[in-house]
Parts: sequence; C-alpha cells; structure tokens
Amino acid sequence: MNNSESGAHAAGTQAAGSTPTHRPLGHSGLSVSAVGLGCNNFGGRLDQTATTAVVRRALDAGITLFDTADIYGNRGGSEEMLGRALGPERRNIILASKFGMDMGDGQQGARPEYIRQALEASLRRLGTDYLDLYQLHTPDPHTPIEDTLGTLNDLVQQGLVRAIGVSNMPAADVRAADALARQHGWAPFTSCQDEHSLLVRDIETDLIPAARDLNLGLLPYFPLASGLLTGKYHAGQPLPDGARITGSQGAQDRYLTPRNWAVVENLRTFAQGQGHTLLELAFSWLLSFPETSSVIAGATRPEQIDANVAAATWTLSADERAEVDRITRG
Repeated sequence: MNNSESGAHAAGTQAAGSTPTHRPLGHSGLSVSAVGLGCNNFGGRLDQTATTAVVRRALDAGITLFDTADIYGNRGGSEEMLGRALGPERRNIILASKFGMDMGDGQQGARPEYIRQALEASLRRLGTDYLDLYQLHTPDPHTPIEDTLGTLNDLVQQGLVRAIGVSNMPAADVRAADALARQHGWAPFTSCQDEHSLLVRDIETDLIPAARDLNLGLLPYFPLASGLLTGKYHAGQPLPDGARITGSQGAQDRYLTPRNWAVVENLRTFAQGQGHTLLELAFSWLLSFPETSSVIAGATRPEQIDANVAAATWTLSADERAEVDRITRG
C-alpha cells in the first residue's frame, strides 16, 4: 500500500450533503474531518456488530479521522474491532492510535524497545502496515524524551508511521520536545490531544498558545464532558438509563457540580436564543479555535454520528464567542 496515495485519497474524500469539512492536522500535511470518531467504546461497551454499525455510519457521513489506542476496549479490543470494521476502507481514512498506558505485565511507557513492540502489536490488531498518526498517550517520566523522539523518528523514516503526536503533555514540555526534535532533524510532534470543552478550558492558558506557535493540530477529547453537553441532561432530573455518565460515579463527581449545572443551563438558553442546540454549541465552539484540527467524539449508536456531524455547522461570531466566555468564566 502506498502511504502517500492513501493520504491523498483520505484528504479528498468528501461526500455531498452532511460531510464534515476538513482541516489540516498541524504541519503534517494530512487533512482530517472536522469531526473525528473516538473509538474508546469499541471492545468495551460495544461488540463487533455494534462497532461495525457505528464505523459504517461514520464512513458514510464523511468522517475520515478514526482515533483509537492500544489500551481501549480492555487492552486491544478497540483496535481489533476497528480493524475488522474498516476492512478495505482503511486506505480511505486517517487512522490514529496511541501507546504508553499500562497494558499489563510491565508493558507501558515510552522506552525505545517498547515503542516498537507496541506499534507492532497495534498494527497487527488493526490489520494494517502503517499508522497515519501515532501518539504518545501520556508522558513517561522514566524515559528521556530524546529517546522517545528518536525512536518515533525512526518509525517515520521507515514508513511505519506518517506523523506523530502527543496527548496529556504540559505545554512547556511540548515546546521543549519540538525544539529538541528540530535540533536533531527528527520528525516533531504534529498534534496534541487533550481535554477541551465548554466546561474544561484549562489548555487555553498554555497549550493552545504553544499549538499556535508550533503549528500543531489540536484534537480535543471529552468535548461533551461525558455527555453533560449533549443537551439531554437537566438539573434536578434523573440521569437517563444507560448513559455513559450514569454508569460512572467518577464522571458524575467530576462534572455534575452545582457550578457546571448552572453553566450548562445558561449555555442551553443562549444556544436556543441563537436558534441552535447545546450540542451544536459544544462542537461549533471548539471548532471556532483555529488550532482545532478535529473534535474527537465517541458514539455508541449510528444516529449519534449523524448528530455530531450536523452539530459542527454553526460558525460563531465574535459577539457569540464573547457571550460564551462570559457564561463559562463568570
């Protein structure tokens, strides 16, 4: 398989109608759909049949960025199910995975020898011979970053990986890693995947300015704050059965605070006053940041794909963004 040809195909794959617009993935030369599919539900909450249904709908909707990780789906299940669901369509999409989290039996981190082992395992599970984007899932405090970057550069040179990214790394370390890579002539990180939403705006202080300066693509995860920003939850009402946040006490403790409930209700009122939904505000606001390459959103049902893609069509004005700032930072 020719990697360059597959990338060109992916960048140009746009169906008529509801297809999301495409954006550059930092300085990588790759193009990704403005709404991506987070694959963390595959192999866990979803079996193969349900996974395939979600993937097929995402493909039909024009989504080209599929983001998984070796640890998703009970350590490997997401990659296996995603690989089966994609089949020959793999050549038409941008396939991203991650490494570094604890896979058991001491398999974790960013040591050079482990990176190679982790990539080989991911490629095998996904049924492909290369990844478009390979991301360090979390910094490894026990391995010098130059060792990690040097190994990732080798993988790029060998054609096993087209671009590299990082997740959950402090902005100062992202800047240092970029300087080190350029000093050695290595492939630098081209993307940062971090939490960003209307309710969690921490990265705007340091990481987004770093992404802007270094021309890195931002891939926000948890864009809906575990569902709180979907619009289907209301303060003082029971949580829906089967919802993700309903089954996670940790997510409830983190997101269902009195302040967040108040902010969500104010955001809902604002969005409705502009003729939009809270879901549309959640996606479109994230895409109002020029650094955002694609909003990573999971789905457990095909119809959620349609809703996510349709939600990303509101272009916020400067006044609308200012009102969101007032509501979320007041």
